[in-house]
Formats: sequence, C-alpha cells, structure tokens
Amino acid sequence: MSSMAKMSLSRAWEESRDVLRRDGRLLAIVALALIVLPSTIQGLVTPRAAEGALPPLGPWLAVAIATLIIAMIGQLAIVRLALGPHTTVGDAIAHGARRMPVYLAAVLLWIVPVMAVVVFVVTRLDEANPQPAIAIAFFLAMLLIMFLSVRLVLSSAVASAEKVGPAAILQRSWSLSAGNWWRLFAFLLLFIIAVLCLLIATSAVAGIAVTTLIGDAEPMSVSALIITLVTQMVVALVSVVFFVMLARIYVQLAGRGEAQVGVPTTGI
Repeated sequence: MSSMAKMSLSRAWEESRDVLRRDGRLLAIVALALIVLPSTIQGLVTPRAAEGALPPLGPWLAVAIATLIIAMIGQLAIVRLALGPHTTVGDAIAHGARRMPVYLAAVLLWIVPVMAVVVFVVTRLDEANPQPAIAIAFFLAMLLIMFLSVRLVLSSAVASAEKVGPAAILQRSWSLSAGNWWRLFAFLLLFIIAVLCLLIATSAVAGIAVTTLIGDAEPMSVSALIITLVTQMVVALVSVVFFVMLARIYVQLAGRGEAQVGVPTTGI
C-alpha cells in the first residue's frame, strides 16, 4: 500500500470497537496497572502549587518521571495488543518495556528542539508591551507544534509495530501520515475535546460527592485518593480507546493485512 493511502476513521472505529468489545478486559488490565495506578500515586504525592506555578522541586518529580515512563510502556503494550495476533498481555507489556527507550528517544528527538524554540520566544515576550514580531513568532511556534504533533501521532504505533530506531520512527510516522493531516487532526481534536469534557464532568461530580461525604481533598487524604483514582480511571478509559484507534489507523496506512483484530488470552 502506498504511503499516501487515505485513512478511514469510520473503519478504524469499527475495528477498534471490535477489539474493545472482545478484549476490553485484557486492555483494562494494562491500563489499570500501567496508567491508573502510577498516575494515582503521582497525584497523591505531588504537592499543591499556586495557580499558574509548578510545585517546588522534590521527590514528586522522580515519581512524575517514573509515571511517564510506565505510561509509555502502557501505550506501547496497548498498541501491541490492538495490532494482534499471537501475543499475550504479559508479552505485550514486556514488549512495551523493550521498545520504550527507543520510543522515548524518538519523542525527545523532536520535542526538545521545538520546545527550546518556544521557550526562547516566550522568555523574550514582553507581556506589558509585546513586540509584534515576537508575538507572531510565538503563534507560529504553536502552529508548528500542532502540525508536527499530527504528522508524528503514529510514532507510538510505529515504535510498537516495527523494530526501527528513533529517527526511523519519526520518518515512518511522517511518511504514513502524508496526505491524511486533516483526518488525523480531526481525530486528535475529537480526542482532546472528549478528554476535557469527561475530566471536567468527572472532577466536578466526584469532587462534590467526595467532599460532601468524606471531607476536603487535602494532599494524601482519602478524599484526594478517591478523586484522583476516579479521574485517572476516566483518563485510562479514553487513553485505551485512543491507542487502539491509533493501532488500527496504523494498520490501514501501513498495509499490514496480517494484523488481525483481536487479542489472545492473557499471559500474566
């Protein structure tokens, strides 16, 4: 299949729905172990900070980094399961752990230079009297990040499905997404909107209910634990759908006809 193949979101959703309906329990195991649990722990240990500011440096930062790494393993494992066939949940997690360093390197390979440019622009943006040229440069930098995020969105699927290095992962994602930027953008936009709506609704309902029944959500409190756990479960749910969709989109664009819909039994 040509790298300029047109993707179908409806086809990807139908295949994803089959995977989720048939093997949702197995995907949930990965999500709970590698997304919900680490993120819940991070939420509990991260200190509160003033609005618009980061918490002071401390042990929470190490937990945040560990959570990110574990979550990346989870992403790759979910993609591996969604690609199928002939694997187990345990093998998928092991596969994710093996491919995580390469995937992380690929992400850093484009994120670091782009963010360096953004930081350079922001530090020179005088909010009291912004220079038009710098303001325009900042706007263009945001457009660049959006453009690259869409073109490289298949990086996790490539990293999990193909035994290639960091640069080749980015090149492959760039090639696969050619001619499909708007479709992929629509997919990402719908995902972001869904996450925001679910998080706002969940946080509001859970916050009111827990505060009323148990008390204020102070750090390391039972209330904070419950709210964080519920929120992270919602994030995990949407994340599973997102990465399963990415896997099926990858199958379309890569022409991997051997990649079947379905997940074998768990090997944990």
